[in-house]
Amino acid sequence: MESNILLIITALVALISGAVVMYMVYQAMQRKKSSNIIKEAEAEAEVLKKDKILQAKEKFLQLKSEHEKMINEKNQRVLTAENRLKQREGTISQKFEEIQRKSKDVDTIRENLSQQVEIIEKKKEELEKHHIRQVEQLEALSGLSAEDAKQELVESLKEDAKAAAMSSINEIVDEAKMTANREAKKIVVESIQRVATETAIENSVTVFNIDNDEIKGRIIGREGRNIRALEAATGIEIIVDDTPEAIILSGFDPVRREIARLALHQLVTDGRIHPARIEEVVNKTRKQIEEEIVEVGKRTVIDLGIHGIHPELIRLVGKMKYRSSYGQNLLQHSREVANLCAIMASELGLNSKLAKRAGLLHDIGKVPDDEPEIPHAVLGMKLAEKFNEKSEVSNAIGSHHDEVEMTTLLAPIVQVCDAISGARPGARREIVESYIKRLKDLEALALSYPGVSKTYAIQAGRELRVIVGSEKVSDKDAESLSYDIAKKIQDEMTYPGQVKITVIRETRAVSYAK
Repeated sequence: MESNILLIITALVALISGAVVMYMVYQAMQRKKSSNIIKEAEAEAEVLKKDKILQAKEKFLQLKSEHEKMINEKNQRVLTAENRLKQREGTISQKFEEIQRKSKDVDTIRENLSQQVEIIEKKKEELEKHHIRQVEQLEALSGLSAEDAKQELVESLKEDAKAAAMSSINEIVDEAKMTANREAKKIVVESIQRVATETAIENSVTVFNIDNDEIKGRIIGREGRNIRALEAATGIEIIVDDTPEAIILSGFDPVRREIARLALHQLVTDGRIHPARIEEVVNKTRKQIEEEIVEVGKRTVIDLGIHGIHPELIRLVGKMKYRSSYGQNLLQHSREVANLCAIMASELGLNSKLAKRAGLLHDIGKVPDDEPEIPHAVLGMKLAEKFNEKSEVSNAIGSHHDEVEMTTLLAPIVQVCDAISGARPGARREIVESYIKRLKDLEALALSYPGVSKTYAIQAGRELRVIVGSEKVSDKDAESLSYDIAKKIQDEMTYPGQVKITVIRETRAVSYAK
């Protein structure tokens, strides 16, 4: 038993001693391994250090080369600038020498000129004395002073020039008629034939019809409150008189008159008429009219195929719908003129698109938001220039009534097409009072000239017959009188189309048989 225990103890001691030996061997191996890792790390660190040093050296060399390159470029620029400065210095010195040389030449020339001026002055004095002696001799021979002779010569030359000018004008007109009349008629007729326009006249409505006269009382309201509110909101005078089943809307602004008509129609249809409701309906109607104006303008330019017009000009084109001239609706007139201009420009080989654009905008000055005291053609030209229209279009707008000088071929085309549209049958109508006044003004204007005995405005004021006395007016004077009357009518009167002036001079011999 004891021997077994001893054996076990001996075995345990041997086992423990073996374990201790193994642990010691393991520790020795670990220390050796750590020392190897440290050596490897140190070796790697040394390699990294060398790489970084090499990279730093390469970067330094690169920066150094770039810096040297920049310095070389700057040096080169400095050298170039120095060379330029040296060249400029040389050029300036040469110019300075030339200036000094020229100044010496100028001084020499100035001295020569002063001497020549003195000689000329002396000769001038001698010529004046000689001229005075000749004038005195001529006055003594003719018995007239120099001023009287000059006046007679001027009057004689003036009469000869006037007669020659009238003769030349007649010859030029006759020649132009012979050579151009046939072609011009062909172009005009073809242009008119290709534009089919209705002769019916669309005009702004100024009379509001009602079903019965009881509605008049409701429109007036208690103590006139409704009608006063309506007039204040629309700016239109509303006349309620004894006219059966009708109310008259009076105002110069056709847009306001249309707003008043539509608002009144809505109020009567709705049945609720009081100041608050009136203001609400008028504001709503005004917005609808503004939207309709813009829509009409857009539709018009789209129908005509015109692009790139400023929105404000499009609005003014739509506003033409509510404006009329001698009873002719302005928008329909402008559309017709635009089509005529395009056709005529195409026949003449010109830009038809620009011509159509100018024809549409030619009366744009009749519908401004404010009312300046200038002709509508000039105002339209300024509006076109303001909204960046081309100079050809602006000039055609401004010169279609000859307020501005025509500078392009589009201008006479617009003027002619405007006259064609206004002169066609059924296009325009005129109030009887203004029509009669215009005829009387035509006759009175012609009667104001000396030698005129009678005047007759015929063909609805499109022709003026002027009867002159044969003993007071000669044939040449008759031609001059016709031209002067036409010029004065054109400058002082407003009329649709054109007026033909015919001066009649006749000699009558009367005797009696007894």
